[in-house]
Amino acid sequence: MTPTAAARERAMRVREVILRTMKGEYNWIQAAEILGLSPRTMRRWRMKFQTHGLDGLLDRRRVGRSPRAVCEAEMKRWFQLYRQRYRGYNARHFYAVLKRRHGCDWSYSVVLRALQGAGLVRRHRPRGRHFVRREPRPCFGELLHIDGSLHRWLTRCPEQCQSLIAVVDDATKRLLYARLVEHESTHAILTALAAVVRQYGIPQVLYSDRATWAAYTPKAGQPVDKTRVTQVGRALQRLGVEHILAYSPQARGRSERVNRTLQDRLVKELASAGVTTLERANRYLVACFLPTYNDEFGRAPADPLSGFAPLNSVDLDAILCIEEARTVQRDNTVTLEGVRLQIAKQPGRASCAGLSVTLRRHLDGTHSVWWGTKLLGRYGAQGRALSREPLVHSTPSASTVAVA
Repeated sequence: MTPTAAARERAMRVREVILRTMKGEYNWIQAAEILGLSPRTMRRWRMKFQTHGLDGLLDRRRVGRSPRAVCEAEMKRWFQLYRQRYRGYNARHFYAVLKRRHGCDWSYSVVLRALQGAGLVRRHRPRGRHFVRREPRPCFGELLHIDGSLHRWLTRCPEQCQSLIAVVDDATKRLLYARLVEHESTHAILTALAAVVRQYGIPQVLYSDRATWAAYTPKAGQPVDKTRVTQVGRALQRLGVEHILAYSPQARGRSERVNRTLQDRLVKELASAGVTTLERANRYLVACFLPTYNDEFGRAPADPLSGFAPLNSVDLDAILCIEEARTVQRDNTVTLEGVRLQIAKQPGRASCAGLSVTLRRHLDGTHSVWWGTKLLGRYGAQGRALSREPLVHSTPSASTVAVA
């Protein structure tokens, strides 16, 4: 092992002080002060010099290259992969991909120092913020975060912006749902909730910002109007889910950090995979990104019991939908957002005019008209009547779902 130039320079400086002291220019206490050593250490250096000469003063720890260091060919392979395929990835993301796809057995700190030494990754100063951390909920499904992040997710289509609807579990940090949509809307949120509830069950609490789908806010920055309930709020009430609204980005720290991670990692992976459409992006999300993300960031909950309530016989189609009250017109029609629905003649009634009915637009685009618990008709997305079914059921309430 060859000592470094710094080790040789230090040994020569110590030798010069020792020789001048031996000539009588200094005493040994003064020599120790010049070198910044204790008298005892100074005596040891003098004995090493008298026994081994300059070689005895060399620091054997400072060598040009450790025999256990990463070989240069392996580091060159890392640098080539980073420059050609993963440029712009942060060190943690690059290490995860390097370990998963390219068989890297070295530790993260080794890869990080190599990238920093090559100038491919910047050295960041440690953050000096002080904050009090809220402990995560103990049970899986006890609290879910839902948020929409508007961003240029498809860098191969830089002129387009999309919204990523993500649902994160507070206890395990797992991404339960993530889909790219054209824009954040009530339909997109209800679709996300339907997917989560059907797969896992009914959560206890949902945490979100004060987007238009979540609450009515008379003026920006003011409290929400609790007397008016949005479509999502109505659906959550019927499911028995508590809805907590955040009043600042700091209050949504965990979902904001997830969004930053996704905006960094997902964007680069979609670009590396050559994805240019929402359909391909969502397939990549489900098949590739979500499993690897949850493997890396997910963790076991503090309490093994599940916080999700079983769905049982709850009719989600009647809850997670757009629902409005209407009065049937004299021509036996009702209208929902420009779509006119013609109610067929009902047995035992000469006309349905004047009835107070409930209109529902379901997530699949179809419509239905209800008078109390009786189905008056089903319709397609454009208002065309579908085949009628003799279906009669009660609208699920919050108490019914809570018991279920």
